Amino acid sequence: MAVYHSWPSAGRPADPPPVTSRRTLLAGGLALAIAGPARGQSGVARATCSAGAFIGERTGGVAAFRGIRYGRAARFMTPRPEPVARDAVRATAFGPSCPQAGDAGGEGLAFAEDCLTLNVWTPDPDARAARPVMVYIHGGAYSSGSANLERQDGQVLAATGDVVVVTVNHRLNAFGYLYLARLDPRFADSGNAGQLDLILALQWVRDNIAGFGGDPARVMVFGQSGGGAKIATLMATPAAAGLFHRAATMSGQQVTASGPLNATARTRAYLGALGIDPRDLSPLATMSTARLVEGLAAVDPVLGGGVYLGPVLDMRVLPRHPFWPDAAPQSLGIPLMLGNTAGETRGFIAPGSPRMTGLNWDNLVERLAPELRIDILPEWVVREYRLRFPAWSPVEVFYDATTCGRSWRGQVIEAEARARSGAPAWVYQVDFAARTEPARGAFHSIDIALVFGTLAAKGALTGTGADARAASAAMQQAFVAFARTGDPGVAAWPRYDQARRATMIFDARSRVEDDPRRWQRELFARVPYIQPGS
Repeated sequence: MAVYHSWPSAGRPADPPPVTSRRTLLAGGLALAIAGPARGQSGVARATCSAGAFIGERTGGVAAFRGIRYGRAARFMTPRPEPVARDAVRATAFGPSCPQAGDAGGEGLAFAEDCLTLNVWTPDPDARAARPVMVYIHGGAYSSGSANLERQDGQVLAATGDVVVVTVNHRLNAFGYLYLARLDPRFADSGNAGQLDLILALQWVRDNIAGFGGDPARVMVFGQSGGGAKIATLMATPAAAGLFHRAATMSGQQVTASGPLNATARTRAYLGALGIDPRDLSPLATMSTARLVEGLAAVDPVLGGGVYLGPVLDMRVLPRHPFWPDAAPQSLGIPLMLGNTAGETRGFIAPGSPRMTGLNWDNLVERLAPELRIDILPEWVVREYRLRFPAWSPVEVFYDATTCGRSWRGQVIEAEARARSGAPAWVYQVDFAARTEPARGAFHSIDIALVFGTLAAKGALTGTGADARAASAAMQQAFVAFARTGDPGVAAWPRYDQARRATMIFDARSRVEDDPRRWQRELFARVPYIQPGS
C-alpha cells in the first residue's frame, strides 16, 4: 500500500513545499528561511562557551566555525579533552582528517594523526536561541572519510532548518580501531579509540554548544554508512549514554561488533605486514604515519581483501553487541530513524567496473556469489529472481540481490529488534536516483547531499532540478523535525512495527509504503546474516 502526499512531481518548476504537515509546522516552528537582518550578512562571527572564545565567519546568514579542537590523543591511546583556550581561537579553516589510504574523495584534504576537530554551522551563536543540534558522523566505514567534504557542508541545512549543525573528525583505521589490548595491556582501549573520540566530541557538544546557539538537551546524531554504524555502536556503549537524544542511521548499521579473537587475528595480520613481532610493539611508537597507512593493505584473515578494523567487543568500552541478541536496552528510549537507498551496491560496484562489464545470464551466478556476502545458493537466488521479475535484466537482478541480501539486511534486523522492544523507530528508503549519472541509480551515499541540501557538490550526482529539490526538501524537513521533536512530523508515516512495516519512500514525489520489498526480505531471511567484520 502506498500513501501519496501532494508534493510536486519532477516536472513542476515551483520550489517544493515542506514534507511536514501544517500542524507540525505550527507546533514545531520549523523555519524554512532565516528571518531578520542576519540573512545575507557576511563578516566575522564570534562565539563564547566553556571551551573558550572562537572567531568564525558569517556568510549568507549562517556563522561557520571550522577546525575547533575538542581533544588530543597519543597514538592508540584514550583521548583527552582539549584544555580551555586562554585567547580567542580563530576557527576559519578545517582541521586535518585522519590519515587513510586514498584521498577521501579527491578534495585535496590535509591528513594528520592529530585530527580531533569539529566544525559548527549556526544561524546565530546566541546562547538564548536553544536550537536543535544535528551532529553528523561521516562515513567511509571505519577506515576512511572526513567531516570536511563538500557534500557535508552544514551551511544550507543550518539555514533552511534553523538548526545548529556539527560535523566531527576522529581517528580511523589502525589509528582508531587497531585492537592491541590482548597483546599489550597498555593499549587497553585501542580497539575502540575512534569511538571514544566521538564520545569526547559529544561531551564537548554537551558542554559548549549552547554558546553557538544550540540546545544541549536536543542533540541528534546522524550519519551515513560507517557513520550510521558508529552511531549504532554508540547506542550500546555505556560511556555514550545521555549524550544524544535522537539518532538517524543512513545506510549504516552495526548488528554485531568485531569479536576480540577475530580482531586480534586482524591485528596480527596488520603487524605482520609492517614486519613487527607481536611480542614487542615498541616499533609502533616511532613508525611513521605513512608506514602505518601502508600496513592497511594487509590481507584480512577472516574476510579476505584489505584488513578490516572496526569496533571491538572488548568488554571494556563495548560490553555487548549493538543489536544482538536484541536492541541495546540503554538506548530504547532514544527515537531512531533507519534508512537505506534502493540501490546501495551501485555505490560499491560501479556500472562500468570489471564485475559489471559484459554481465549476462551465463556469468551472473559466478559474479553474484562473492558479492552477496552471505552463504546462500546463488543459482537458487537467480532462479527465484527470474521467476519473480521476468522482465528484469541481469544487471537489475545483480544490483537488487546484492543490495537486499548484503546491505539492507542489517537495517531490517535493527528495525525488527526495535519493534519487538516497543522502541520508537521510523524506517525510510531512498528511491531518488542519480540524475547526472543515471546508471548509478539510487546509489549508496546519494542521501548525503539530499539531507544537507548540497545538490551541486562534488559527488552528489543528484542534479539541481525541481525533482532533486523536492526529494531534498522532503528529507531535510523530516530530519529537522526529528531533531526538533523526536518525530519526523509526517502524519502518514507512523512508527515501524511488525504489523505494517511502514516505510517512507523518499523520491521526487515521496510516499509511505507498507513493507516494501517484502518478497526480498522474506527470501533472504532464510539464511543467517553475519555482520561483515564480526
